[in-house]
Amino acid sequence: MKKEIVDVPEMKTPLREDGTPVVPISMGVKAGDFVYVSGLPPIDRATGEMIRGDIQAQTRQSLENVKYVLECAGSSLDKVVKVTVYCTNSGYFHQVNDIYRQYFSSEPPARTFVTVGSWPMPFDIEIECVAIA
Repeated sequence: MKKEIVDVPEMKTPLREDGTPVVPISMGVKAGDFVYVSGLPPIDRATGEMIRGDIQAQTRQSLENVKYVLECAGSSLDKVVKVTVYCTNSGYFHQVNDIYRQYFSSEPPARTFVTVGSWPMPFDIEIECVAIA
């Protein structure tokens, strides 16, 4: 099986002062018949800055980022088979679901919701997935 890094134009990652990425990451990887999308926080694709605001705005941006990476890989949200949602507060569960439901309205994929302590950057949610290529 061959591994292929997905080219994701317009998606900037935070950079250190020397120009190297803060996090060594590929946004998406194709392997066999699947696309693996890294956990994506609510990064504004144009600026590389984190979207701040309520959990619904952050969830929407994270899902838009996942959708964009899937499209860059030649896949789509309709082909997602598994999602993992990482969130800083389990109290956000219903608010996250309100937005999530808009992206996966019929035949939703398998999903895990995990509460995490925190990240080294200012955001409350990160979403990853596996989809059919």
